[in-house]
Amino acid sequence: MISARNHFHGIVKEIRKGAVNGIVKLETPGGNRVSSTISMDAIEDLKLAEGKKACIFVKATEVMLANDNLKISARNQWKGTVREIKEGAVNAIVKLEIEADVIISATISMEAIKDLALAVGSNAVAIVKSTSVMLGEE
Repeated sequence: MISARNHFHGIVKEIRKGAVNGIVKLETPGGNRVSSTISMDAIEDLKLAEGKKACIFVKATEVMLANDNLKISARNQWKGTVREIKEGAVNAIVKLEIEADVIISATISMEAIKDLALAVGSNAVAIVKSTSVMLGEE
């Protein structure tokens, strides 16, 4: 069990190794691409290799939402449909379905929900920096 609200699966498609960190690129069953920047030690400890299955974890507080894809440095941008909004006094949890059986939860401000005009059934894009994507063994 892990506290990261977002947990889904992928297949390693590419690993770019650096001196300290590497970039691992995965693909989900629905075809979404996921980039994760992790340490070379983690790549070795997890025995990651092309074709290997891996678990993908992202904390809901690391997910940003937008109305459309943006030209920004964040590598992970997944289009989806808002399935649920749980409102709080200051923040809300927005659940975005990015493919069948894959829901991304984002914790964002109530002000952002209003500014983006988010509602159940509306389209949005989840954005996550590759350094915020954790990987685990399948």
